[in-house]
Amino acid sequence: MAELEGLEFGKSDFVLLDEVTMEQFMDNLKLRFEKGRIYTFIGEVVVSVNPYKHLDIYGKEVIEDYRGRELYENPPHLFAVADAAYKAMKRRAKDTCIVISGESGAGKTEASKYIMQYIAAITNPNQRAEVESVKNVLLKSNCVLEAFGNAKTNRNDNSSRFGKYMDINFNFNGDPTGGHINNYLLEKSRVVQQQDGERNFHSFYQVLRGGSDELLKSLYLQRDPAEYAYTSQGASVTLASNNDSLCHKAVMAALKVIGFTTEEISSIYKILSTILHLGNLQFTSDGEHVVLVGEDTVKHISELTSTEPENTRKALLYRTVATGGGEVIEKGHNEQEASYGRDAFAKALYERLFAWIVGRINSVIEVKDYNPALHGKNTVIGVLDIYGFEIFDNNSFEQFCINYCNEKLQQLFIELILRQEQDEYQREGITWQHIEYFNNQIIVDLVEQPHKGIISILDEACLTAGKVTDTVCLDSMNKKLGQHPHYTSRKLCPGDKTMEFNRDFRIRHYAGDVTYSVEGFLDKNKDPLFQDFKRLMYNSSDHVLKEMWPDGKMSITEVTKRPLTAATLFKNSIIALVDKLACKEPYYVRCIKPNEVKSPLLFDDGRCQHQVAYLGLLENVRVRRAGFAYRQPYARFLQRYKMTCEYTWPNHLMSTDQEAVEAIVNQHGFEDDVAYGHTKLFVRTPRTLFTLEQERAALIPILVLFLQKVWRGALARMRCRKIRAIYTIMAHYKCYKVKAHFWEVERRFANVRNMADYGKSVEWPTPPAALMQFHRITQHLHRRWWARQLIKNIPPSDMAEVRAKVAALSALSGERVDWGYSRAWERDYLANAKDSPLMSTTFVRITKELKNKDQYSQVLFSCSVRMLNWFNNTKDRALLITDKHIYRLEPKKHFKVQKRISLDTMRYSERGIWTHTSALESELPFTITYTHIKPAIFTISVCFTRL
Repeated sequence: MAELEGLEFGKSDFVLLDEVTMEQFMDNLKLRFEKGRIYTFIGEVVVSVNPYKHLDIYGKEVIEDYRGRELYENPPHLFAVADAAYKAMKRRAKDTCIVISGESGAGKTEASKYIMQYIAAITNPNQRAEVESVKNVLLKSNCVLEAFGNAKTNRNDNSSRFGKYMDINFNFNGDPTGGHINNYLLEKSRVVQQQDGERNFHSFYQVLRGGSDELLKSLYLQRDPAEYAYTSQGASVTLASNNDSLCHKAVMAALKVIGFTTEEISSIYKILSTILHLGNLQFTSDGEHVVLVGEDTVKHISELTSTEPENTRKALLYRTVATGGGEVIEKGHNEQEASYGRDAFAKALYERLFAWIVGRINSVIEVKDYNPALHGKNTVIGVLDIYGFEIFDNNSFEQFCINYCNEKLQQLFIELILRQEQDEYQREGITWQHIEYFNNQIIVDLVEQPHKGIISILDEACLTAGKVTDTVCLDSMNKKLGQHPHYTSRKLCPGDKTMEFNRDFRIRHYAGDVTYSVEGFLDKNKDPLFQDFKRLMYNSSDHVLKEMWPDGKMSITEVTKRPLTAATLFKNSIIALVDKLACKEPYYVRCIKPNEVKSPLLFDDGRCQHQVAYLGLLENVRVRRAGFAYRQPYARFLQRYKMTCEYTWPNHLMSTDQEAVEAIVNQHGFEDDVAYGHTKLFVRTPRTLFTLEQERAALIPILVLFLQKVWRGALARMRCRKIRAIYTIMAHYKCYKVKAHFWEVERRFANVRNMADYGKSVEWPTPPAALMQFHRITQHLHRRWWARQLIKNIPPSDMAEVRAKVAALSALSGERVDWGYSRAWERDYLANAKDSPLMSTTFVRITKELKNKDQYSQVLFSCSVRMLNWFNNTKDRALLITDKHIYRLEPKKHFKVQKRISLDTMRYSERGIWTHTSALESELPFTITYTHIKPAIFTISVCFTRL
């Protein structure tokens, strides 16, 4: 890394300093700031100096330079830490977190946005729609939360007035699947009061300056923030800081992208306008009662909150109280109580609006339908962007809580980076020179220790019956904490005139001494809000507003448990946050503010040195220089890098894992850069680890190919065994099917000899495909046997007729459906009274005459026919065939002979055939074809159709 930047830019890692002194540290930090290098490493910790100007170091090319690279391969950058946290999460399936700390105005909010931008850019390379949707919501949520949670202060134009911790959930592919946002201690007092030169939350100015005329008209608002008491207190209300108009459009677009409905967005801006109108409400006394000045404002508030004007007016002027006997009475406010109730209502409205917005975003980005067995391990990267250490001219309850939070985070840093590291070296038996550092546990105990801490004293004062003032509470702290080395007050130090009697106390924080004014501590800690306002909002017809006030459902007579105080709630949430961060692998971004005037050129040495000191950066450098950059249990190290050594791949034969790890280290020549603990290997420089990672990355494709080859071979062998088994089963099954078919045929035809039809009516079973030809042959054999059985019972005298029928079957196959095979051959059909009842007598007489005349012996055939001539005309005729002649007779003229042809004159060709049938045998024509009759004279084909 040192080779990537020239010496003119100083040392890119403070660990590389020649001597670890404050002077060299500050000289290097100042040189890099002046050269435009705002990031510097301390090992894996990034020190960031706010440049107070835009730097072109966050584009796509820079993102690609840091994607997948090791921490020290590129110059120091936020992207390097973000990528290291992402790789640790993805490679080791371990939850990580990035803790961004520093005082107000040091650049924490911008750092968190760039980290989110980088994570979004390097994930989801396949552009899956659902992952892109999650990324868009995560990114757009920053815009919305900044608008409603940030404000301009004297130290920072975009100061976070709340703490934010965001968990980003990733699937096994490393793509974001959802997230969750926790918010801590919104500075709601800013809603009603701001110091000189500061502004209210951005959201108020954005809607006033960026809202359309129609929107402002519907909200009864004027465009000038000076028209409203809650936005006109700062000295710079006339300045459009951060371009409020453009920001309003961006926030509206972000709300729609996240998934807020039009109705929900409308409700959000109605609540903002309600707060502005509340600030303009004035109260005056007419002697006995307090009255409102300006009933129109009350009507506007009622319309915007969807409540009844009379109920709104009563909530502002009266307080409903339940007596011990269950009686409900209305107690009127005095002017001071009414003004206090109005401001408390305005603060509660904004606080609940902000909490509802965060909850609504969480409902969109939460991981849905997650099943570890189906989707794999769900890992998390946490990003903490929380308010920095604050020292104002007037420090109140909010600064007390904020600085307590920073003490807890500093304690976590000390715990993880300094104390745990040194303790681990001692526990593992690593030779180590102990480094002294300031442990701020004593300050944390001063604030949160049960029964003795400041929060406990505040809670005790809030729970005490009777009139307990802030001064009484201060006296109690002086008595209980007077001997504490980090606590003092004017009463304990009468000579210190920087503090006021009965008002101020001072805590010696790790970041410096802070004097707090106790005025308002108890009210802010109790955080009282009259139940009348809660019930008013719960009974609103706006379901969004009603959803924000579920506690308004309770009846006035309902006894409830006393709620926890604001300080205790905040303490519990911060302890939970620290526990959540402690179970993750932390990465730190330590932000430094170079000057108080927001100049990109000025580097205030004293200011920066103070921050370096209280952030413990010098101690961090000393621990890093003396310590080891990487440590891992032997088993896990061996599991990851055993393929880089021939003695450990695939499994070692040594007595312990430590010996196997030593073999890996010795083979690569890293003996001088490691130390062996009782259970872990300690690696001093990241370059050693990077070399191992490079070799592992080169070997992985080879191992993957080898495993693929082995696995494919195993799959092929399993597939071959399966195929062989399949063919064996198929062969046995085919054999079974063949045998089963034979058995079925045998069963069905076992008794055919005794059947009347010899098995003709028996249905043949469907054969398997392999027996189709055998099936046809078997059927043919059965038909021949069946025919033989029929024929052998026919008398010899009938065989001629049977043969004639067989010949007719062959000739008429496909021509005639029914050709009379079921009846006997009659020959002389015209002489048969059954076939020709009207003409048989006449025909018999004519045949006798022709027999006497032509001297034939017998009639071979006779029937009625229809003659078709060349013109398609038909005529009814009779046909008579004897053993000497063929006669064509005219039936209508008593069978007059029209034509006589001697059989001796007929000669048949190869195609000449006779086909005949009787009237009762078929409905189809009877056809006789003559071919080549007297071929020397003519060829004729005649069709006769018998009537």
